[in-house]
Amino acid sequence: MSRLNYQSARFLISAPTLAKCPADDGAEVAFAGRSNAGKSSAINTLTRQKALARTSRTPGRTQLINFFSLGDDTSRRLVDLPGYGYAKVPEAVKREWQRHLAEYLQGRHSLRGLVLVMDVRHPLTEFDQTLLGWADDQDMPVHILLTKADKLKSGAAKSALQQVRSRLREWEDLVTVQLFSSLKREGIDEASARLDGWLGDSHEP
Repeated sequence: MSRLNYQSARFLISAPTLAKCPADDGAEVAFAGRSNAGKSSAINTLTRQKALARTSRTPGRTQLINFFSLGDDTSRRLVDLPGYGYAKVPEAVKREWQRHLAEYLQGRHSLRGLVLVMDVRHPLTEFDQTLLGWADDQDMPVHILLTKADKLKSGAAKSALQQVRSRLREWEDLVTVQLFSSLKREGIDEASARLDGWLGDSHEP
């Protein structure tokens, strides 16, 4: 399979709800995770761009579903889902975010896979497990990026990776896991290969 050019990614549109999303055709991969897990940094690192996905000093501020096309090819898209769980917002707002996320994950036919971003030091939070449950219900493959791997020594990072894999053994047919560091730019090739596998079939029905 030929490698896709993620450096060509550019902003397409922001949508507050599933109804306002782009046409549900082609193929897209969505990035999800807690607001302080390094999701925006991971997207920027994978696309080798400094500010494609907006990083905010106030985690959780972005409440929109942001779509990025690969160059002019709008049939292949990366999707930045709203960060969740850290922002100091009312519970009603959090529930609304959760509802929109659930609608997107359950109703988006062009969604080929979910990249779930977790801080390697705090993996598998309650929200992470909720997302995994949604993905399991939809038979949706998930690739977990254990970000900020540079914050741990090599042995500790590998141990954390094995612990997460062990805890997710029941989902091993759907879920894959890797270490990732935006700071040291580690794990890019492995993550990109997973995206290639999902997005490479964008013209199939």
